[in-house]
Amino acid sequence: MSLGDGWENDDEGGRRPEDGAGKGFVVAFGQTMKTWRVRAGMDREEFGRRIGYSAATVASYEQGRRIPSPKTIDRADEAVGAGGLLSVWKEEVEKAQYPVFFQGMAALEKECLELLMYDTHVVNGLLQNEDYMRSLLAMRRPSLDQEIIEQRVAARLARHDIFDRRPSPLLSFVMDEAVLRHRYGGQDVVRGQLEHLLLIGEKRNVEIQVMPIDCEDNAGVNGPFTVVTRKDGKKFVYAETHATSTLETDPEQTVLAAARYGIIRSQALTPRESMRFIEGLLGSL
Repeated sequence: MSLGDGWENDDEGGRRPEDGAGKGFVVAFGQTMKTWRVRAGMDREEFGRRIGYSAATVASYEQGRRIPSPKTIDRADEAVGAGGLLSVWKEEVEKAQYPVFFQGMAALEKECLELLMYDTHVVNGLLQNEDYMRSLLAMRRPSLDQEIIEQRVAARLARHDIFDRRPSPLLSFVMDEAVLRHRYGGQDVVRGQLEHLLLIGEKRNVEIQVMPIDCEDNAGVNGPFTVVTRKDGKKFVYAETHATSTLETDPEQTVLAAARYGIIRSQALTPRESMRFIEGLLGSL
């Protein structure tokens, strides 16, 4: 299955669909929501007050230019008395926030039992703070429109809900030391990102490890990847390249990837050593 590089999600006012197919679905939902609003005898301003947004944001929803969050859809359903006929759209509308090639991974992330992530170039998206995200997105070539940057920042931040989910998934991150030494965004951005890593590392369901540059053995030389374990025990392997992504479902390959990750983890600094290492980097700034 082909996936990709768009880890986009939701913000308070909604976000824009990522591709043509998603756009068509979101437009259909917006028209349906408008039909219910008109049937309920409300103008956009009154409807917006009831769901907590401006008339302009309501217009964006109805025209398919922004995607409402699941909570917003529930509020809209209640406001117009749709009896659940708007709420049933939630799952499909939520999918539309992602490019088609990422929707499979997005669904897995939301229902995973365990995530094992190895990164070699940048801090994993689940561990990025807002300033670091903006810095990375601003570096993209060709350049991204500011509107797209804002959309993707909001999207990535919303994915961080995984840290507070109950029951908590097990989250393991190993990153190369070089990831932490890059000065992406400047000293202040790096300082904030390192502080954020220390904060996330305190969570009981999270382990963060650093692979030292002077490590003579590294089973991860083939590059970054993520192993996802679903609640039913089935494993998947997600990997990104320059312009494409893959989601591997072959049992043999997923088991081998999980085993490789275990070796990588054993070669890296322990979580406690890694936290001390990050503290040292932070102190040197």
